[in-house]
Amino acid sequence: MLPGHSFAKMLLRSTLRCLPVWNRRGLGAVAAGPVAALLLPLAGCSGGVLDPQGPIGAANATILLNALGIMLAIVVPTIVGALAFAWWFRASNPRARYLPEWVYSGRIELIVWSIPLLVILFLGGVIWIGSHQLDPYRPIDSQAKATEIQVVSLDWKWLFIYPDQGIASVNELVVPAGLPVHFSLTSASVMNMFFVPQLGSMIATMNGMVTQLYLQADRPGDFYGQSAQFSGDGFSDMHFVLRAVPADAFEQWVATARQSASALDRAGYIALSRQSRNVAPLRYGTVDPNLFQAVASQEIPPGPGPQEGHGGPAISPRAER
Repeated sequence: MLPGHSFAKMLLRSTLRCLPVWNRRGLGAVAAGPVAALLLPLAGCSGGVLDPQGPIGAANATILLNALGIMLAIVVPTIVGALAFAWWFRASNPRARYLPEWVYSGRIELIVWSIPLLVILFLGGVIWIGSHQLDPYRPIDSQAKATEIQVVSLDWKWLFIYPDQGIASVNELVVPAGLPVHFSLTSASVMNMFFVPQLGSMIATMNGMVTQLYLQADRPGDFYGQSAQFSGDGFSDMHFVLRAVPADAFEQWVATARQSASALDRAGYIALSRQSRNVAPLRYGTVDPNLFQAVASQEIPPGPGPQEGHGGPAISPRAER
């Protein structure tokens, strides 16, 4: 079964539903093959922004689809008009009027300029409203308290600190499903981007400052998270799984993490901050409560770079022959 098949199937059903009732069976059977072929590229949409699993992700997808619909209002008529003009003014059509002296039409000018202006107004309105409603610093409306998680982007891994629970994890992010989560984010190296496509907005992590983000997973599940900013050799390995679990399962996970003998103090953090790739998920049973603030304020210096000393010039093997 192809990933994203449910999204493509939904679009196919919606297309067939728009056909007249008397023509659905015949035309639907004929159109099913070509429509399915056209929708095949959408197989990659599973797990992405078009498959939202939270209120922020759903709002982002709505803005994307609304913007697409508004832009299609000018793209589709332009394509249809170009094809219609080419067909009507073909050399073999005697009914086409040739007007070499024609230079201006007020009606055409009105149409040509009003459509782009309306598109800009609609797009601007949608984006203006959405930008304020989806401000990453704006808390999600909920009666429940948001789970606090501090995020540090390292080379090339993610550190997640749970200050209220006193634990931490690397490349493993577990949150309670159906409840808001408040992320405070910083970087121990270059700028990065924290992004869980199905849950919503991406946000930058930058050295020496703290950004904030609110997300929520509506149901339990595993959601792919990644770095969306190129940050060096290990960038492609800088991903994780956000696991949304019921509240009782989250408490069990916290209790299990507290049993870990590993402690994340400053010395442990400095060792962790060294560049490494394909780091397996690990947990810390105790955490220095002031560690995140020390990293964000650069009281603890950024992690070491990829090399010590001076690099040498890159020489092509052919030049050595």
